[in-house]
Amino acid sequence: MVTRRQTIFGALGTAAALTAVANLTPQAMAADNVDEMPRKKVKLVPPPFVHEHEQVASGPPQVVEFEMTIQEKVWEVDDEGTTTHAMTYDGSVPGPMMVVHEGDYVELTLINPESNELLHNIDFHASTGALGGGALTEVAPGEQCVLRFKATRPGTFVYHCAPGGSMIPWHVVSGMSGTIMVLPREGLKDDKGNPLRYDRVYNIGENDFYIPRDENGEYKTYETVSESFSDQIETMRGLIPTHVVFNGKKGALTGENALTAKVGEKVLFVHSQANRDTRPHLIGGHGDYVWETGKFNNAPEKDLETWLIRGGSAGAAFYEFLQPGVYAYVNHNLIEAVELGATAHVLVEGEWDDDLMKQVKAPGPISK
Repeated sequence: MVTRRQTIFGALGTAAALTAVANLTPQAMAADNVDEMPRKKVKLVPPPFVHEHEQVASGPPQVVEFEMTIQEKVWEVDDEGTTTHAMTYDGSVPGPMMVVHEGDYVELTLINPESNELLHNIDFHASTGALGGGALTEVAPGEQCVLRFKATRPGTFVYHCAPGGSMIPWHVVSGMSGTIMVLPREGLKDDKGNPLRYDRVYNIGENDFYIPRDENGEYKTYETVSESFSDQIETMRGLIPTHVVFNGKKGALTGENALTAKVGEKVLFVHSQANRDTRPHLIGGHGDYVWETGKFNNAPEKDLETWLIRGGSAGAAFYEFLQPGVYAYVNHNLIEAVELGATAHVLVEGEWDDDLMKQVKAPGPISK
């Protein structure tokens, strides 16, 4: 049964994994002076927004405390009423973004309420050891734990649930992933080492859903998340998603929920995909500076039209908006963008610049 405590050790071999983790208790991993460091509690916010943070660290490294509650919930993936049993961090798809600086310690309290059915954990791609923390954070319903790790590598990184075996892909494609951004202490820099500051930052999580259909081609529904397991695994093994969406739902970042900006503002788009490769593109704009792999120790690429986010990673694109209007931010597999849902809109206010673009003559009859 999927409700039993199933650990990631099942995928790696219990004896080997236990041996590897035996000496990596939280106490053993902690720095000698960590208890003397300053602490800061941060309240996470739902995507696409990001909690307040400094772009340039104003003080020494600190322990940054976060808390996330796992929620298993019925989730609507489009406006046609299609639903799935989502597994989420803090109730959103993707989970909320955490921001710290290089050298800080991340201290996460992970809560799995009794109302849930399944065991969960968290694997931070930004961390070192113990399967990204997955081996130290397995919480059954009614349990919680606290994990602390040092943020040693600046960049954007995925976190996701990884409870072992088939549970890993099932939990991930059911919505259980998010992003942590580790900023350099001196902030972002361009390819020449000059400071870059953003006016807004948006957390865009791309998710592929695999929702089973019945014999009539209608999407199936289930009473519980456990009941959906067998059918969903079978659908997942076909490798053909039924939905590819930003922030959990087709149209989640359009209409009244569209992203916003103003002409002259610099926006950082942080884009994650925990399972499949994707190709973000801003129609009508560019990536002024792009960290495709999301790692800030590497100089950013410049002036990109489309960039690649590898499955299991998060990247960052920095753009100054120069014209007002509606921009479409899409996965440039246009089938996935238009037919499956991977499209967002950015509404930009400001004055139009005829020098950058001008309609010289409006459409009309062909001249003879």
